[in-house]
Amino acid sequence: MRLLFVGDVVGSPGRTALRTLLPDLREQHAPDFVVVNGENAAGGLGLTKKIASSWLADGIDAITLGNHVWKHHDLYAFLDEDRRIVRPGNYPKGNPGRGHTVVEGDSGRLAVVNLSGTIFLEAARSPFPEADAILAELRGQADWVLVDFHAEATSEKVAMGWHVDGRVTACLGTHTHIPTADARVLPGGTAYITDVGMTGARDGVIGVKREQALQRFMTHMPVKFETSDENVWLNAVLVEAGEDGRATSIEPVLMPV
Repeated sequence: MRLLFVGDVVGSPGRTALRTLLPDLREQHAPDFVVVNGENAAGGLGLTKKIASSWLADGIDAITLGNHVWKHHDLYAFLDEDRRIVRPGNYPKGNPGRGHTVVEGDSGRLAVVNLSGTIFLEAARSPFPEADAILAELRGQADWVLVDFHAEATSEKVAMGWHVDGRVTACLGTHTHIPTADARVLPGGTAYITDVGMTGARDGVIGVKREQALQRFMTHMPVKFETSDENVWLNAVLVEAGEDGRATSIEPVLMPV
């Protein structure tokens, strides 16, 4: 099985990069599944039903989210309607949507799990026992399991990798928008990376126009952020796994538009 996971898509430049580069990536890598984090796809914050629907219509197998999931109200009902979109599973259970799903392809079944960190981010429950509960629920329902751990602290992400090692195919970090250099397969057979990175403008500041970010840091005054469109790259990882559900490799995919 080959899984292509695309890191946080940021605004219109990120969406354009995904649309432009994905056909070539499909041809080059022949992924069995494509999963995209859409946390920042709508103007740099959140996701809309329109964007999500267009991605799913284009053949994206599943969409993961994060702490900006509630930014656009039109997405709420769609989170309940379409099982191919997941939001952090350790958010309140009564909130719209779900924290995990199973999508099927020609090669088999992929479970997609979304969790939020709790260091510098807010969630209703710890992601660690939540991961245990979700994996217990998914037992026997999928051939491979992907965890998108949307978290700020690198220590919490590394800890999650070790916590689920041998129980999931891949534990991939999102949220900080900077690709890390620690992609590897852990001893138990789980592909891990602290952060996949973002699909957006490399010459901004994590996707924001750099002059606005600098103004905010220098003045400590409120600044309206806008999405940068300078030097746009796609950040992703390609994970390969065997029929036993264990990963055999993980390779960063970093491409300019």
